[in-house]
Amino acid sequence: MSYRTRLSLLILLDSIIVSTAIFIASWVVYPFTSVINMNAIIISAIALLLFHHLFAFIYKLYNKVWSYASVGELVAIVQAVTFSVLAAGIVMYLFNDYALYRRALVVTWMLHIILIGGSRFVWRIFRDRYIKQNRNQKRTLIVGAGSAGAMIARQLRNEQQNTELSPVAFVDDDVHKQKMQLFNLPVAGGVQDIPTVVEELDIEHIVIAIPSLQNGELEKIVAFSNKTKAKVQMIPKIEDLMTGRVSVSNLKNVEVEDLLGREPVKLDIDAISEYVTDSTVMVTGAGGSIGSEICRQIMKFTPKKIVLVGHGEFSIYTIDMELKQQYGDADIEIVPVIADVQDRERIFEVVNTHSPAIIYHAAAHKHVPLMEYNPHEAVKNNIIGTKNVSEAADTFGINTFVLVSTDKAVNPTNVMGATKRVAEMVIQDLASRSKTKFVAVRFGNVLGSRGSVIPLFKKQIEQGGPVTVTDPEMTRYFMTIPEASRLVVQAGTLAKGGEIFVLDMGEPVKIVDLARNLIKLSGYSEEEIPIQFSGIRPGEKMFEELLGEDEVHPGEVYEKIYVGRTMQVDKQLFLDLIDSFEGYDKTELKEKLMAIVFMEKTYMSVKGS
Repeated sequence: MSYRTRLSLLILLDSIIVSTAIFIASWVVYPFTSVINMNAIIISAIALLLFHHLFAFIYKLYNKVWSYASVGELVAIVQAVTFSVLAAGIVMYLFNDYALYRRALVVTWMLHIILIGGSRFVWRIFRDRYIKQNRNQKRTLIVGAGSAGAMIARQLRNEQQNTELSPVAFVDDDVHKQKMQLFNLPVAGGVQDIPTVVEELDIEHIVIAIPSLQNGELEKIVAFSNKTKAKVQMIPKIEDLMTGRVSVSNLKNVEVEDLLGREPVKLDIDAISEYVTDSTVMVTGAGGSIGSEICRQIMKFTPKKIVLVGHGEFSIYTIDMELKQQYGDADIEIVPVIADVQDRERIFEVVNTHSPAIIYHAAAHKHVPLMEYNPHEAVKNNIIGTKNVSEAADTFGINTFVLVSTDKAVNPTNVMGATKRVAEMVIQDLASRSKTKFVAVRFGNVLGSRGSVIPLFKKQIEQGGPVTVTDPEMTRYFMTIPEASRLVVQAGTLAKGGEIFVLDMGEPVKIVDLARNLIKLSGYSEEEIPIQFSGIRPGEKMFEELLGEDEVHPGEVYEKIYVGRTMQVDKQLFLDLIDSFEGYDKTELKEKLMAIVFMEKTYMSVKGS
């Protein structure tokens, strides 16, 4: 219906109601009497009609979408009707020898509100109850009957033409809300009742509408939801809502990252601002998963310049364009640099040219099975690359150097872990004799990063399975990309020199449980997407550690951040390897790496005795 047609129909409908209401009211109040001056009633009716349309336009009664009408629209009707009846009463008083039919005007006021308001709201009732039933919508259960749940219910009802979800009921653990109704929808029980409610009400879709879930609560809700066949979604996290990046109606699928079961790391904003704001920052591996997120975190603190160093042209182009698009209005110089950390001369040139105050070294080969087959490349990138960048930092007097390391560097059984441990040895050696503060940050497995298990599982699920898991008992520590990057940034503020920082990542997670959750959250059962155990791959461990026994330092240095003891290193161990590694075959090189790590532990034991 066009706006002109709609406006004409509303004006015609109101005119009929307004013109007849005062006559009906007069007959109701003064039936079968001749005390009424009919001329005054007719004049009052004309005045009422004119004043009603005047106030209707003032309060925009003809510009409202009445299918979505609520309390605000009802208030506008009351205001327009009240002022039009008062104005008509004044006209009646003047043209009726200063007599006023008060009761007739009160009844007229009531009839206007009932008939005008009713004519608007009847369309909404018709739309909600009948048009909706004719559409093939999915019956939806909302978890959480608080303000967010109410907003979701109202949004879904108001957007019925544009959404496939139809709210049917709520569940909430607040016993005071259970058995109550919200938007005419029952609060049918608590979280533990989800399987029963889904079965009884034939629910096809579950929406988790609690933006500020505490530790482990989401995992509990998802566990009960996974006992049903309903699809599960959730509203965005509270920090995304507070920053205005998304609205409460932007539903998202529950990701495995959401089920880590711990609060995110909180940054010491003042400390980071003090050493990042207005400084020049350099990030190697800036196009990678961790490196690019470090760049995003750093940009929030307004550095003077950020130098994006990477070997891959496209990845550096991508992060460069992203940062310039998002922070183009900020006075931050963004410098993309194509350089290989293995190219010593080029790295020294870059550091000398830009003189960064802080270097975050995230460039590395990290894929365990691939490095087992390519140990020489692991040595060149992870050890020699680290040596080049760290020695450039030392040579040019950089304030802080932060190495991104891994939990696989603890008692390593694979090439990747061993090369990262040797990289730590390189910076720990420099830390003992340099004015630059050298520190390392160890991560567990980073969910969603390139080469991590989650993208692999998702691809296998998309292809119809099976999902391959190495061993049913294998466990890993997990963290998200933002968590990992925040830890790197925070470590720079805590650095004194030689430390190894680690994050309290909670309890290790079984890989098979991760796979099961991902299958269910993707909308499948294990019958549809089976799990297949493939056996442990070369170099893999059943479980990982974050600190070795000789590195443990009790107590947190910052919330959820621990630090290993500063250690002395025999640099001749890794210098000999660097000089001769190209002469070894793959097997010999791995043996040499393991021997270095073992000799380092022996050396430390001898030094400590």
